[in-house]
Amino acid sequence: MRTFEELGITSEVLKGIQELGFDQPMPIQEQVIPVLLETEGDLIGLAQTGTGKTAAFGLPIIQQIDAAKTTPQALILAPTRELCLQIVGDLKNFAKYLPDIQIVAVYGGADIERQRKALKKGAQIIVATPGRMNDFLNKRKAVNLADVRTVVLDEADEMLDMGFKEELDAILEQTPPSKNTLLFSATMPAEVLAISKNYMRNPREIAVGPRNAGAENVEHFCYPVHSKDRYLALKRIVDIHPEIYGIIFCRTRQETKEIAEKLMQDGYNADALHGDLSQAQRETVMHKFRIKHLQMLVATDVAARGLDVKDITHIINYNLPDENDVYIHRSGRTGRAGQEGTSIAIVNLKEKYKIKHIEAKLKKKFSMKTVPSGDEVCAKQVLYLVDKLEKIEVDHKAIDKFLPAVYEKLAWLSREDLIKHFVSLEFNRFLDYYKDIEDLNPPEEPQERKARKKKDFSDKRPDRRSDKRGENRVAEEGFTRFFINLGFKDSVGPRDLIGLINRCTRKRDIEIGRIDLMKSFSFFEADERFSHTILSGFKGIEYNGREVVVQIAQEDPSLQSNNTKKKDQKPSSHRQRSRKKK
Repeated sequence: MRTFEELGITSEVLKGIQELGFDQPMPIQEQVIPVLLETEGDLIGLAQTGTGKTAAFGLPIIQQIDAAKTTPQALILAPTRELCLQIVGDLKNFAKYLPDIQIVAVYGGADIERQRKALKKGAQIIVATPGRMNDFLNKRKAVNLADVRTVVLDEADEMLDMGFKEELDAILEQTPPSKNTLLFSATMPAEVLAISKNYMRNPREIAVGPRNAGAENVEHFCYPVHSKDRYLALKRIVDIHPEIYGIIFCRTRQETKEIAEKLMQDGYNADALHGDLSQAQRETVMHKFRIKHLQMLVATDVAARGLDVKDITHIINYNLPDENDVYIHRSGRTGRAGQEGTSIAIVNLKEKYKIKHIEAKLKKKFSMKTVPSGDEVCAKQVLYLVDKLEKIEVDHKAIDKFLPAVYEKLAWLSREDLIKHFVSLEFNRFLDYYKDIEDLNPPEEPQERKARKKKDFSDKRPDRRSDKRGENRVAEEGFTRFFINLGFKDSVGPRDLIGLINRCTRKRDIEIGRIDLMKSFSFFEADERFSHTILSGFKGIEYNGREVVVQIAQEDPSLQSNNTKKKDQKPSSHRQRSRKKK
């Protein structure tokens, strides 16, 4: 392995990164840095979040800045405020001994006038979210990108997931044709591939690990349970891992709130991260989590986008996501920088088939686990308590003066009784809770297992049975269920649907729940507070030359689509014919 100096990093930059403790380059850095320093041209970097991508593109950018010019020479686009601030912090540390290099962060949810003044003073490097950057560039005309030599699209797949394609297009059209475009992504879905074809010239591709695969240092575990036992199973899984420092992913905002509240009521050190929090509340929660005053963060995928926290030990999927790539993103938040990580899926028995699809994407197998018994949890917790006791530092000077009174008070206890009293003081809560507790593991049912194996669960080509699953479903509490006349025959997937909702409503904080994708139409659930916004946003919208129809879902989906049913068809007659067909 080469050193940073051998890669071509100059002494001023080298001094800054050495103070950060950077001794040896990480694999993505070792491959990308020499290419960016020695050659011109576009580049695609594929690597999981947390593998050192910021330094891989940031160090060459800093070295190539002309400090005598105060106009923007590099533009870095990232999906969220948190990632923006993190990149700016890293770049400023790298450029510590290059005081003439000015780096400015531009993002939503902050004082726009202050950001405008910072840009006006001069900035060679701009790190921005697409929405706010597009505002400055195309609406306020407050930035000129004529001198930009390098554009970086960091976490490109996340930006497209959040519906930023229009903003990215508008921004990239304002940059010089001669620039170098660097695209970094954890996965390479079709949308990212399309951007690379539209805005990049024969890009060189550098991948660390297989395309769209999970992090190497992460183990994956699956706990099958009955749906009603999901929360009880979560508590036992947390209790069997007493040193957990992790994120629990839920499907919806409401579920996130409920699970976090339950955990806190049950004495766990947890809090929630979701779209209803103000920016100040979000920052407070994140600060507590980063400094480990919180042991667990319960979050939705939307709220956790762009979140980068070091030393995460566990990711728990309280519900599996609709898309396999989302699972890969979630699990990639642990097992970083050479550390070991654990990703856990709590799976309803009817969802076990999804694990096979995720395994194919990950190129890794899940270990199937049983929910721990009360005795197993208690044994783990008592040993953890003893380990803490052994490792605690004793300040003899401070405590010695109190010991004579303590000895006198406890003189009547034998050594064995003293240990029992001490353990019971810290441990009675677990003993009481887990005394005679029920087994949560569902019994094996061979007939059902055989039946499941025979079914085709392809998530790319749903059949009639998958259409039936969406018919009479009731929306989750706090959500409205919508019908849309687009399905997989229109080349629409869940990712496309979410992007379409974001673009049509021009909002990116609408919580999207369950998506049922079918042949010629689909259903999706969304935060009920935005029902009017969604309905009005889709008026007059076309998709691939076809008018898009979005309505609040009725009981029978066959009545929703004017493209497939007559207007005067009655619900009762449809149901009667359906029964006859059966």
